[in-house]
Amino acid sequence: MGCFGFLKVMMFAFNGLIFLAGIAILGVGIWVKVDSGSIFNFLGKIENVPPELNQVLNVGYLLIAIGGLLVIIGFLGCCGAIRESRCMLLMFFMIVLLVFIAEVAGAVVILVFRPLADDLLEKVGTAAVKSIKKDYGKDKDITGLWNTTMETLNCCGFYNYTDFSSSPYYVAHNSSYPPQCCLPTSPCNETEGNKVEGCFPKIKQLIDGNTVVIVAAALGIAALEICAMIVSMVLYCRIESTRA
Repeated sequence: MGCFGFLKVMMFAFNGLIFLAGIAILGVGIWVKVDSGSIFNFLGKIENVPPELNQVLNVGYLLIAIGGLLVIIGFLGCCGAIRESRCMLLMFFMIVLLVFIAEVAGAVVILVFRPLADDLLEKVGTAAVKSIKKDYGKDKDITGLWNTTMETLNCCGFYNYTDFSSSPYYVAHNSSYPPQCCLPTSPCNETEGNKVEGCFPKIKQLIDGNTVVIVAAALGIAALEICAMIVSMVLYCRIESTRA
């Protein structure tokens, strides 16, 4: 197998994985849109939720768009390499180039509008705490959601255990906090509640602690896109020279 054949096989294998990943993401996006009603029904029970959050939760459309784009890219890459179609390879190159440019632009936008994201998170935190104080221990949906979240992440409340002060659960259980906020062998009072971290600080700490991994993954994806564009152009030019 010569260099040309090797590039064809690698192009086919790489874009085959992209095609399968696109189908998976497309399926998740469709599932999110079909089941999004339950999410919005839950949000409707929380007072003073920032309206911007409803736009963020339309992630289903984004997943469908990304999945569809990956399916198209994978199809063009696979068929263009195997069938030696210059048209498909050129379309593949142009789409990947546009995606690369969009990713760079998106990174710049995230950096520029970071303060707006922080403000949105602050509004979400305020609404979440109000919801806990009003409905935790009374509303089954909200109580179940927070219990599952705290058990999964091993955390307590949105910010900390004080989020549950004056909540229906707190009043009904003689001024005690949920068991997730304390060690299993300890009574869940204010002293023990300090030992379990809040869910939002824990998630933020997790993201901050993996910043290097996230940046490395982003750079790796960018490098793969650049390599894919180079290989597609090499095949494009080689096919042209072979047919000449």
